[in-house]
Parts: sequence; structure tokens; C-alpha cells
Amino acid sequence: MDFDAIVVGSGITGGWAAKELTEAGLKVLMLERGRNIRHQVDYDRETKAPWEMPFRGIGDIEMYKREYPVQMLNRHFTEFTEDHFVSDKDNPYATAADTDFTWFRSYQLGGRSLTWGRQSYRWSDYDFGANKRDGHGTDWPIRYADLAPWYDHVEEFIGVSGAAEGLAQLPDGKFQPPMALNVVEQHLREVIGARWPGRCLTIGRTANLTQAKPEQGRAHCQYRSICARGCSYGAYFSTQSSTLPAASATGRLTVITDAIVEKVDVDPKNGRVTGVRWIDAKNNERKSAAARIVFLNAGAFNSVQLMLQSACESMPHGLANSSGVLGTHIMDHANTLSAAALMPGFENHTTFGNRPTGAIIPRYRNLDEIDGIGHTRGFSFQGGAMQSTWTRAKREAGVGKEFKTRMHEVGPWRAVLVGFADCVPRARNRLTLHRSRTDGRGLPLLNVEFSFGKEELAALAQAKAEAAEMLTAAGGQVIMGFDRPGPGGTAIHEMGGARMGWDPKTSVLNRWSQSHDIPNLFVTDGAQMSSSACQNPSLTYMALTARACDAAVKMLREGVI
Repeated sequence: MDFDAIVVGSGITGGWAAKELTEAGLKVLMLERGRNIRHQVDYDRETKAPWEMPFRGIGDIEMYKREYPVQMLNRHFTEFTEDHFVSDKDNPYATAADTDFTWFRSYQLGGRSLTWGRQSYRWSDYDFGANKRDGHGTDWPIRYADLAPWYDHVEEFIGVSGAAEGLAQLPDGKFQPPMALNVVEQHLREVIGARWPGRCLTIGRTANLTQAKPEQGRAHCQYRSICARGCSYGAYFSTQSSTLPAASATGRLTVITDAIVEKVDVDPKNGRVTGVRWIDAKNNERKSAAARIVFLNAGAFNSVQLMLQSACESMPHGLANSSGVLGTHIMDHANTLSAAALMPGFENHTTFGNRPTGAIIPRYRNLDEIDGIGHTRGFSFQGGAMQSTWTRAKREAGVGKEFKTRMHEVGPWRAVLVGFADCVPRARNRLTLHRSRTDGRGLPLLNVEFSFGKEELAALAQAKAEAAEMLTAAGGQVIMGFDRPGPGGTAIHEMGGARMGWDPKTSVLNRWSQSHDIPNLFVTDGAQMSSSACQNPSLTYMALTARACDAAVKMLREGVI
């Protein structure tokens, strides 16, 4: 099989690569290692009620401990969504002796676009300039102006609802109308803004439609907040609801699922990639396809693993790894519950529906001057206010008619602020292939070595203190707060390993997400990231992918690659 382009992976960036390349006229093969999931048809548990589920939505905990010991720690993992996550038993990975890393994965058509949190934020030059400013990592070869038109392009297509705030550290975008803050969040916004003018609580910018996109067959959000089950309305952005239909409509896309890519092939004479090889997960047959360009979009860690597995005589240390930095400088946001508080005085207020986003307080430290205590970058908060519902019966003591009646009433208001700290890129945080352990198909396990450092710990310590201060100022009664991060991977923002940079001696990719060593190889998922910022990275992944596709097509037409 011969194609113009092969896209490995069908998640958030793989879907975008397929869309952009096919719409530019290329014949594209998309390979997905997991099963096929058809939009609207295969969301088997989307509308089921708890009493229709064998374990009332909670799931078989003993089975989870055997099959999903890592995935079950994901807040989106339930009996309703378990089929959208990998079996840890069938898909093991290794960690170094001093590493605790929770790698949350979704191997299926659409990847984690079916289960992601949908928070969609632009990065600013505070983020793209961070490495150069403080000397950590390597300087990004791009700045905000390079990506701004591609942020526009992505936001207008996927649909991002949000409020414009005019913040330099969190640039505004092409927004659909914002979802509303609730009464307690609005109170917090007013108090925080009045006392600390540099701080702004706003609604989370989310890839959930508040206005329908009939040209894509997508309806507006139904405020069910069960997105990870799959949404037949197409109200949140996923590969299935948005980019895949667009790519398929061109007639130039071929999709093969259950295809575990094991190697990218290289022509030893000219050093160009020629195609990929994969294992058919259903019958273990080995297959291959050829292409003029290859885009790796398997997810940050999976793409790095594939590059390491693709070592050959001319590239003995991994594909496109003349720099020796492939696999290094991996990151994930350090995050923790900075503060939780009871919010009295709002007992007569309630809400209707289940809003699928929270509130955020964007970064306000270490912007134009360093004012962080023990850290040079930033932290932000996500969270919001909510009312206890009948589910509090799981935690409160009681029995009988009076107790049941009380559970019909809404409970007290609470507010939570979860701190997300920028993760400094470090060479010691790295991915390697395990020297002896393999999976069921004989492929080496990916080995993760990761720890947070003093900068992240200092940022979270300051975040804890300031979160409590803000909630208390708004009349809250703080009941808990933490300053230690969860295990690596907890933020589900793993990135890095094939970083961008100016210098081929210290980076894997150039400013177009293109390999320094192999001009027809592009890596446009989270592996390309050179720093982490402190806001969600998915929108940036998508914008970088669209930009790289545009560059690749131009290079093909000009005969450069």
C-alpha cells in the first residue's frame, strides 16, 4: 500500500493531521492501535442510568484492581467509561525504582479525544519564552505570533466556549458564548478581583459547543457532563465528531484500526522515512505501508517509544536521535488540591443542569517580574464551586425515612481550587526501552523515570497558601489543602521527549515539528513540547499540528521533501 502520508494515531492531533492533509489533497493512511468506535453507534453506555448497570456505575472494583490498576485512578474512569481506557494488564509499562507515574491511556479510534477534559487554553510568550528566560531546557523556536493564526483556525473549527478577559498571560481566542459562573463563583470572582487586581477568576474555556455547528452535524451541549462516555450530539470536540468526518469527506482517507505500529522504516541511502510496519492486533500478522511523509501522533510517550524502537544501523540510538536527547525532558504538570472550603451564605441558591467545565484562575506569578517564592515560573488554579447532592449519602451518617428525605434536598456549597504548576524540563526525567521486559507481542516495555523538583514543590506550597487566602477572603471556611503533588501523570498532561529547538545538537524537531535529521518525519503530538506552561496543552498540540501540516504540504509541493 502506498500513500502520500501516514498518520500514526487517531487522537486529538492524529485527527487534525488527517483532516489537514486530506483537505490539502493528500492520500492519507491513519493507523490506530485500538479498536474501531463509530460515532453515535458505538457509545454503548452513553444514556444508561446507574440502575441499568451491573455495578450501578461504580464498577467491579476487584476486576479493576486486576485489569485496570492505573486507569481506575483516573477521575473519568467509571463503569460507564471503562471501555474507553486501556487494560493495564494487557498494556504494561515499567517505571524506575524511585518513580511513581500514572500513565492514563485510551487505545481506540479517537484515542483520548473521547475522554479528555476539554480545557482549551492558548499559550503566551510568557510560556514560549520561559526556557530562554530562566535557562531551563532549550529555547522554543517559535513564539505566540507564529501560532496565533493556527489557534484561530483550530478554535473556529472545534468550537471553544469561553469569556474574553484581556489577559496577556492567557490570550483570548475565537470563542463561542461562555458558560455561566454560578452564584458562588461569581462572588469569588468579585472578591478576588477587588482585593487582588492581578488575579482573575473566569469560566473554564472548554471545547463544548454552546452554539451548534450544523455544518458538522454537531448540536450544542446538553449540560449532562457525561462526556467521557462519548457524545452522540457531537457537542464536545472529539476525532469522531469533528476531524474524522471532515477527513473522510474528502475521499482520500484510509483508516485501519487494531494496528500496533512497531517500527518506522528508513532508507539507509538517503536517510528518509519510507513507511511504517505494524502488527494486526486481531491475528498478529505483520503488515506495512509506504508513504512520502510520516506524522507521529500516537501520544507523547507512545511516539517516543516508537522512535526508540525504530533504531537501525544508521540510527542506532533511535530514530532522528543524532542529538541524543530523544526520550529526555519529559514533563507533566505538578498538581494538587490546594484548598477546599465550605461557602456559607448561599443556601437559598442552586443551579440546574451539569455544566461540563469549571472555573479557573490563570497564572499571575512570575510574569513581568519574578515574584514567586522559590520558583521562577507559574501556577494556575482550576476548580470552582458546587453544591452537594444526594451522592453525599455515601459519606454522611444516617438511616431511615428522615435521612432519605434530607438527601432529596441539595446540600451545602463548597469551593475547591486545584493548583497546576509548570513542570521544569529536566534531562533526568526520561523515557527508555526496558532492557529485559517485553509485552505480549515481544515489544520492549517503555520505562518511565520521573520526579518533580524543588521548583514545582515551591510553586505548590505558594499555591496552597494563596488558595486558602482567596477562599477565606470570600467568606469560605477552609477545611483542607495540600502542597504535595500527585504522582507524575496525574494531570494527564504528559509531554516532551522529542522536543523542538533551534539547534539540531540539542533538540529533535525544528520549528515546523519536523525532524532535524529526517526531513519527511513530523512529530506533532505532546512529544514535541519544550516546556509545559501551567495551562492545559491540548489546544497548543492541535494548533502546532495544523501548522506543521501546512508546512509539510508546501514542502512536498516544492520538492523539498
